Amino acid sequence: QVQLVESGGGLVQAGGSLRLSCAASGRTFSNYAMGWFRQAPGKEREFVAAISWSGSNTYYADSVKGRFTISRDNAKNTVYLQMNSLKPEDTAVYYCAANYLGGVVAGPNAYDYWGQGTQVTVSS
Repeated sequence: QVQLVESGGGLVQAGGSLRLSCAASGRTFSNYAMGWFRQAPGKEREFVAAISWSGSNTYYADSVKGRFTISRDNAKNTVYLQMNSLKPEDTAVYYCAANYLGGVVAGPNAYDYWGQGTQVTVSS
């Protein structure tokens, strides 16, 4: 089992920045590729970004490419999502997820463990 706890969400004005963190506990963190997803009210959960176990490979949704950066610190068992130039359409609950021995993928079914989510609200 892996427990994931997100933090760092909040209310920010359009054009602002936030950094989300996801702290993992339980199993060996470096065995997991990690991903961030989001879900807005009335919409399906969508992929945001993913990172390989080593941090050497990353993958982004087109909607966030160039604005968001995913990173990880295996010594701290934490994955981050730096979000810059935020837009109102980025408003959602953001979830981190862990993919055991997996690759950098966008499909949510590939992920084995999920956090509870953190709310990000971007005002116009």
